Amino acid sequence: MKYSDIREESLKIKVWEDYFKGFDTTEIPWNIDFCVMQTQQDLFWTTAPLLWAEAKTWDYDICAMITQLILTIWKAKTYNKTLPPVFLWWFDFKKIAFIEYLSINDIFYMNDFNRNVTPSNHDTKEFNLVYRRVEELIQQNAMVFDYEEDDDKLRYFISTTFAQARNMAKVRVDKNNFLSIYLRRLQFVKPNIWVDNWDELKKNNILDSDFFLADLFVDDRNTIAIADDETVKNDLFVVFDNWWYKISKESMKTFFDQIIPIKNPRQYELFRKNYKRPPIRQYHEYIIQRRDLLVPKDIRERKWAFFTPRIWVEKSQEYMAEYFWENYQDEYYIWDCCAGTGNLLAWLTNKYNIYATTLDMADVNVMHEMIKNNAINLLESHVSQFDFLNDNFDKLPEWLKEIINDSEKRKKLIVYINPPYAETAVNKTSEEWRINKRWVSFTNIQRKYSEEIGIATKELFAQFLYRIYKEIPNCKIANFSTLKNLQWANFSEFRKGFLAKLEKIFVVPWNTFDNVKWQFPIWFFIRNSVKKEKFDSITADVYDRTWNFEWLKTIKVPTENRFLTDWYKQYHTRVVSKDIIGAIWLYWSDFQHNNFIRITNFDEHPNRYTFICKENLIQTCIYLSVRHCIEATWLNDRDQYLRPLDSVNDDIEFQNDCLIYTLFHWQNRITSSWNCINHRIPFTEIEVNAKEKFSSHFMIDFLKGREFSPEAKDVISAWKKLWIYYHEKANSSQYSPNASLYEIREYFQWRNDNGKMNNKSDDEKYNELIWNLREKSKILWDKIAEKVYEYEFLKR
Repeated sequence: MKYSDIREESLKIKVWEDYFKGFDTTEIPWNIDFCVMQTQQDLFWTTAPLLWAEAKTWDYDICAMITQLILTIWKAKTYNKTLPPVFLWWFDFKKIAFIEYLSINDIFYMNDFNRNVTPSNHDTKEFNLVYRRVEELIQQNAMVFDYEEDDDKLRYFISTTFAQARNMAKVRVDKNNFLSIYLRRLQFVKPNIWVDNWDELKKNNILDSDFFLADLFVDDRNTIAIADDETVKNDLFVVFDNWWYKISKESMKTFFDQIIPIKNPRQYELFRKNYKRPPIRQYHEYIIQRRDLLVPKDIRERKWAFFTPRIWVEKSQEYMAEYFWENYQDEYYIWDCCAGTGNLLAWLTNKYNIYATTLDMADVNVMHEMIKNNAINLLESHVSQFDFLNDNFDKLPEWLKEIINDSEKRKKLIVYINPPYAETAVNKTSEEWRINKRWVSFTNIQRKYSEEIGIATKELFAQFLYRIYKEIPNCKIANFSTLKNLQWANFSEFRKGFLAKLEKIFVVPWNTFDNVKWQFPIWFFIRNSVKKEKFDSITADVYDRTWNFEWLKTIKVPTENRFLTDWYKQYHTRVVSKDIIGAIWLYWSDFQHNNFIRITNFDEHPNRYTFICKENLIQTCIYLSVRHCIEATWLNDRDQYLRPLDSVNDDIEFQNDCLIYTLFHWQNRITSSWNCINHRIPFTEIEVNAKEKFSSHFMIDFLKGREFSPEAKDVISAWKKLWIYYHEKANSSQYSPNASLYEIREYFQWRNDNGKMNNKSDDEKYNELIWNLREKSKILWDKIAEKVYEYEFLKR
């Protein structure tokens, strides 16, 4: 056998090397064993998958393995999170098999499936149902190749079929996504329709949405696919056939049908190939009857007027359709209790089940005007003014009170919100900012629940969530917010009282939202308050700013007193003595406060600090190193540093690595003038040929007898060369024997006219030495970063 006696991971590498080396196989989505991606991005700046695979190392049942792969995809709902692949495939050490994704696409939309089945359990009803379907397809049109007997055929299949398979798989158009697909089409297809004057067509009640419906109701050959469906055919004002739009003479009130071509057929093809058309028959009438939704007024202006971007509104509604099932808009009531101008609700379709309340009457008036202009799909009677954080529920309209007061209807209520993220300011740098924010969270709800959930009431979004949970029991909650409610220590009391089970979650970057200046992740949550459960952990889907799925991230709530700051407090001291060599600031145990974790002069007396002395220096170095060795990103911004495993106390090499890291960090940030005596110099005068005696030998004495790792030794060596060069080159008027690294940099790099230190020096020898020190330091930082996860300061 070609790949006999080989492990699964090695098999994947061998198959890639032998057959797929020209493709990208680095991405591993969800629990799928193997993924082959095209390297060229499509129209929407995404990279579509060509293959998703299941791999085994022995001679296995093809049908069973493809069935297992299908159930893995179905359970993770990958087909709703990214473009599907062209083929599903399976391989073992003997053979490889391919089946077109489109041939099994409908399986994923079967309502009687149990989504919690284990894909590897071959005894379930779902497994047997899919197995029989796969077995039939395998017999009809599967491509099965033996590595040895069919090697030439397999290579030919890959080279020819894949070269032409830009994106053979498609997203199915359904009742929940047709509106968002239309909005994409406005950008990519409408400009390519050869219409000189849309207003002239509009006079005859022909809208651009009619062209979209024409696109939907054709087959993959772009020919009319609804000839036998007279209901649909009679309701279409425009039809598409063989690359032409046709408007009937009756509609145009002319003697001849009007024929309208496509300007750029290739761009139209790039768009339409992403979608499976026509919609399945059960949605035909539903979509056509909602033609009036497909006429948003001034869409370009509205696109950026909303706080919640349309792409994440659309994505949140995909997740709602996934959790509540695709008919949720007909089966549930949906209420946005902080609606603003209604952008969260704009893309929903069943206006009879949608309700909006908002704080300002001006926003109510805007929504009423938008309703009149068909710019939002609501009933005027379902939109009203209500201050959710101050008003009693008896001020609500009757239609909402009826739902809230009925225990059965509450179970069918989804409170769907993107609440404000404002919080009361306490000690911010800007006095103006602090004054503006001082009273922002002082509401009736804050007063009502402040004793129950404590400091969490500073956050307006927490007030919204807590009132919903407490006063509208057993409803469902779908909301955008930060992650503070799941992880922050300030929210520990909130988590004890807020027990709605968290069912689904995804996260997106801050810079995809309007008017959000700080870098932090914004999350979307779906919670079921019928199920009471204290949050422990969940896996979230992560999307980038272009709406592409990137990876999975595990969110886990730290238990009480499990934060890194809690661990360091045992080494805290405020006893003033001659042995003090500095002070370190203490702040919350998350990435966003890392800039506050710095060493300073102990005479500064910041609000939160502890003195540094010989007895707690190692623990201080660990505390500072783990907080600074990993770069902060938008995604980890709210991640919490945790109390480490006890085994960190036995890892002397790690402790010494942190010591050297901290010395470099300390010397690089602080001048010796901050403290008259520089206790941080790790060398003797003789080692660096100093011209005068140092004021302190504390650090060289502390380092005596310690064994250092090769990485730490490289930093020390690079550091020493730079010190030697400084003591050799510094002129007498500017020379300081106790100079820190910061002052050495300042000496060689000088400052510009604005007082800012220059990026480099005119002294090339110095530039070489400082570059070498930074490179060696980065290697040490990366080594420490791995230990940060090993000792569970951070969870991966």
